[in-house]
Formats: sequence, C-alpha cells, structure tokens
Amino acid sequence: MKLKNKKVICAISGGVDSSVAAALLKEQGYNVIGVFMDLHKNIDSSNAKKIAKKLNIPLKILNLRKEFKKRVINYFIKEYKNGRTPNPCVMCNKWIKFRFLIKKMNELKADYIATGHYARVKNGKLLIAKDEQKDQSYFLWTLKEKQMKKILFPIGDYMKKEIKKMAEKRNLFIRKNKESQEICFIKDSDTRKFLKAHIFAKKGSIVTVKGEKIGEHDGLAYYTIGQRKGIKIGSIGPFYVAEKDLKNNALIVVKSQYDLELYKKEIIVEKVNWILGKPELPIRCRVKIRYLHSANLATIKKTIGDKLKIVFDKKQKAVTPGQSAVFYQKNKILGGGIIM
Repeated sequence: MKLKNKKVICAISGGVDSSVAAALLKEQGYNVIGVFMDLHKNIDSSNAKKIAKKLNIPLKILNLRKEFKKRVINYFIKEYKNGRTPNPCVMCNKWIKFRFLIKKMNELKADYIATGHYARVKNGKLLIAKDEQKDQSYFLWTLKEKQMKKILFPIGDYMKKEIKKMAEKRNLFIRKNKESQEICFIKDSDTRKFLKAHIFAKKGSIVTVKGEKIGEHDGLAYYTIGQRKGIKIGSIGPFYVAEKDLKNNALIVVKSQYDLELYKKEIIVEKVNWILGKPELPIRCRVKIRYLHSANLATIKKTIGDKLKIVFDKKQKAVTPGQSAVFYQKNKILGGGIIM
C-alpha cells in the first residue's frame, strides 16, 4: 500500500515538536489528520488550528478535560496527599494521550498514530531518541507491545536544533512556545501554591536524622525527597529532605547533599509493565529513577507478588516514592514501575 493511502492520527499541541512531526508525516506521503487534546484551562487550540491550516490538514478537537482531571490531576493531588511524589506525564501518556489517539485511530479507520515525543520505534521496540538530552522515553514505559505496532515518532531521529531549523524553514514558528518541561496544568509552575490550594496538610516538626528538632514544616504533602528549597530553618541551612515520617508528621532532613541518609542501594517497584513481555528474572540492565537522572547499572529481581526488587551497583541519591523507575538495555526501553 502506498503511503498516501496510509492514514495517520497525529497529536498537535501547537508547539514546535508536534508541528514538525505533522509536517514530516505529510511530506513523507501520509494522509495526516491532526488531533488537539483539550485537557485543561491553561491551554488553547488557537496555535494548533493555525498549524493545521498552514499544513492544509484537518484538525479534530477532543474535549478530554473531565478524563484528564480524573486520571491525571486527581491522581497528582492524591499522591502528594499520601506523601508520595507523582509523575503526571507518565499517567497522561498512559490514560489520556495514547489511549484516546488509538481510540480515534480506530474510529477513523486509520493505520497509525503519531506524536512529537523524542523517542523512536524500530521493529516494534521502543528506543531512546537520537537527541539524548531531549529523550522522552522515560515517560513512555507504560506502552504495550500491541500499541507499539501502531505508533510513529517522526522527530525521534533528529536533534532538537534540527527540529527548530525545520520549523523555521517551514515557517511553523507561529508563536514562541516555552519548552514543555513543567507540569502543564499548574499555572506559573508554582507546584507548592497549587498543592496548598488543594490539600490541607498539618504543620509539624523538622528534625535531623538523630531526632533533634530544628524547625517546623508547612505540611508533609508539600515536600519531596531530596528537596532543598522551601525548607525554612533560618540561617543554619541549607538542609535536604531525606525522609517523610508520615506516622509522626515529621520532616527528616540532612545537612549535606552527600549524606548517606539520602542514598539507597535497593528499592521496590510496583505496577510494573514490560513493553515486550516479562523477561526471565533476575536481569541486568540500567535503571533510571527520575527523568533528569542518568540510567545506572542494576539487577532486577523477583520479590513478593508482582513487585520487583532493584539492587543498584552503586547507591542512588534521593530515591522518591511515586516516581517511575524505568528499565533500559543499551538504547532499548524494557519497561518500568512505580517506586514504593
């Protein structure tokens, strides 16, 4: 079948990456249908409409605000309320973006879906992007093998600087957009202000690992492991959050970012997904515990139930419950899980 007969549902936010992704698909001969996902009040479809008009492709607008609030915003608030630090982008990809793109693909009898993620799919395998600094594979570990066969990542084989040049050449810079690295539904990127508006958390003691009280915290829900800013202890800081003692409502801190209390060699993960099926365990691979961390060598072992134990070769700093642990072999993503 010729490409011009292949129909692709392409997510278009109006930003540079998704706009170039749609442009590349059309130039390659695909029949492209744009989809703008209306997720919350902080975004609008005006730029996506201009991009679609510029590329001369249809644009469908999906109102997903109700589902996004249920699956992403409410999850985000609940996790913080329970003392964990969630990753909303992972849940958005799982429950919103890829779920509804595939639904629309089936409705319109299309062949593929596409997004502007920096990642690659080769022979049904999820691979890191060519631009490792912009790679977004960390957020895609919940994808399934069946989905992988229908996904295109048009910009994954390019560097970000190349994508910007492509946008300029095609006159796709309709307005300057910020890099989408912050939490999209939180205005002005003020997470603490957002949390205080949605969570009532009791104040409590800030204590050292030896149990010495040195201050008072605003509420455990407003802090995360490894955090330095926002810990108000006068002039004797800085301090770093080492642990949250939910039972005693105490924030446990250390004086140095190199303190051993900030490091762990073993972690447990739950809600595990293996993209291409569960391998024989134990398995050696690299594991990334946070988006901006590097992937480090570890052994993944069986433990109780469906949970897994990850034993790192070297201790890892600021392991944070609620974040994703993602498994890599060379440039391939095997899967991941949620840190307990």
